Amino acid sequence: MEKIRLDIMGLQASQSPNGTFALVLAEANGNRRLPIIIGMPEAQAIALEMENIISNRPMTHDLFKSFAHEFKFDVEEIVISDLKDGVFFARIVCTGPDGRVEIDARPSDAIAIGLRFKAPIYAIDKIMDEAGIVLTEEESEAIEESAPKEPVRPSRPKSGKESLEDYPLEVLKDLLEEAIEKEDYELAARIRDEIGKRN
Repeated sequence: MEKIRLDIMGLQASQSPNGTFALVLAEANGNRRLPIIIGMPEAQAIALEMENIISNRPMTHDLFKSFAHEFKFDVEEIVISDLKDGVFFARIVCTGPDGRVEIDARPSDAIAIGLRFKAPIYAIDKIMDEAGIVLTEEESEAIEESAPKEPVRPSRPKSGKESLEDYPLEVLKDLLEEAIEKEDYELAARIRDEIGKRN
């Protein structure tokens, strides 16, 4: 089967209340688009890598990259390989000391990992025939304009005992301002202490 090269066109917030995003992939040499619904953590992982923002502690996809490098594996490409009952499937194609290996993955995780390895993204031609959509120029511009101008931020922590260690420093500073504006001084104190630990 033929593979079609895709580029990330943008992330668009979904209208559903559960905080999902539409990851829109664009055919590199054509006018079809492939929207895939993904969760907030995966959207954040993709956005942070696209913006070259390094989190204070390694995120899951960064850990995968470190693990792969330690064991001399590299990611060659990401392939969106199947569509069953509205669910997309992907493969992470790796090369290592023992040759080529393909690992089953969700497209959102595969793309977040692929970005970290600068690996190209492909879809099987059958996927684009079944799920690809052709957008008008106005619709394409609307998606590009609605893409976040800043990386997708994690949801705001509550005043409970959630860990702030995984939040990048830039996000913590934004959250501190927000907590102060909302007069949530308990949360503001926790965020301030976490920022202080890093200085």
